[in-house]
Amino acid sequence: MKSSSHILPLGVLTALLLSQVCSGVKWLALSHTPATIPFNQTQQCKLLPAMVSSQIQLCRSSIELMPTIVQAAREVKKTCQKTFADMRWNCSSIDIPADATKYRPDLERGTREAAFVFALSAAAISHSIAQACTSGDLRGCSCGPIPAEIPEPGYRWGGCADNLNYGLYMGTKFSDAPMKIKRSGSSANKLMQLHNSEVGRQVLKQALVMKCKCHGVSGSCSIRTCWKGLQDLREIAMDLKSKYLSATKVVYRAMGTRKHLVPKDIDIRPLRENEMIYLHSSPDFCTKNEKLGSVGTQDR
Repeated sequence: MKSSSHILPLGVLTALLLSQVCSGVKWLALSHTPATIPFNQTQQCKLLPAMVSSQIQLCRSSIELMPTIVQAAREVKKTCQKTFADMRWNCSSIDIPADATKYRPDLERGTREAAFVFALSAAAISHSIAQACTSGDLRGCSCGPIPAEIPEPGYRWGGCADNLNYGLYMGTKFSDAPMKIKRSGSSANKLMQLHNSEVGRQVLKQALVMKCKCHGVSGSCSIRTCWKGLQDLREIAMDLKSKYLSATKVVYRAMGTRKHLVPKDIDIRPLRENEMIYLHSSPDFCTKNEKLGSVGTQDR
C-alpha cells in the first residue's frame, strides 16, 4: 500500500530552512511549495519547515487555509519584484536560490527594504484570505458583512463582499506568529517587524472600496448593486512603496522603565501608527556587496 504523504525535494527543504534572524518572513518560502501537494491531511503540515510551531498548529487546525497562504507567498514575491522593477533594489533577494540557507542582509538587518517586505507580506496574506472567503474556497468563512450605512438613491447593497475581518484575523494570527516567539531575534527587530506588519494591514483596510454592477433596460444603469471589495494587491503595494520612500529611521531607546522604538533624527515623539520604520540604513545598491546584501545593477 503506497503512502499518501508527499515528500518535498531536498532542494526545496533547504530553501525553506532560512535563518532565525529573518524568521518573521520565513513563511514566504512557501512559494516554493510544489503544486502537487493537495493539503488534505494534517500531517502534511510537518513537511513545511518554513513555519514556526504556532503556524504549524494553525495549519493543522485550519489546513484548508494553506493553499491560500501558499498563493499569498507567491503573490508577495511577484508583486514586490514588479513594484520595484525600476529601482536599484528590485526585491530580487526575496527569492533566494534553492541551495541558500538564509536571506541576504538587506532583509535581515532591519532595513527599509525589510520594512516593505514585512508590510506587504502582512497585507498580502490577509488580502488573499479575504478574497478566498468571497470565492467560496474556504469553509470557515463566507461573504463579508453588509455595510451598515444606507446607500444613496439608485444604489443597493448586494453581491458578495470580501471578508476583510476574517482575512485580518487569520492573516495576523499566521504572519505575526514568528515575531511573538520568546528568545527569537532581538527585541528591536521584532518590534520593527510587528509595527510594519500593522502598517501593511492599515493600508489594506483603506483599500476596501465600494464596487458596483449596473442593472437596467438597455444598459441604462437605473440601479446599481454594490458591495465592498479590496483593490488589487499591486495598488496596495504602490501605497506601501510611498511609505517605504518616506520611512522613518528609529532607534531602540529607554523611555521610563522600558525600551521603545523612537524616531532617530526627530525630537523624541511617539511613532505614528501609519509610518513605515527601519533600524539600519541601506547600501546604495549600485554596486555588488554581498556583506550588505546588494546584488548591484550590472546588466540591468
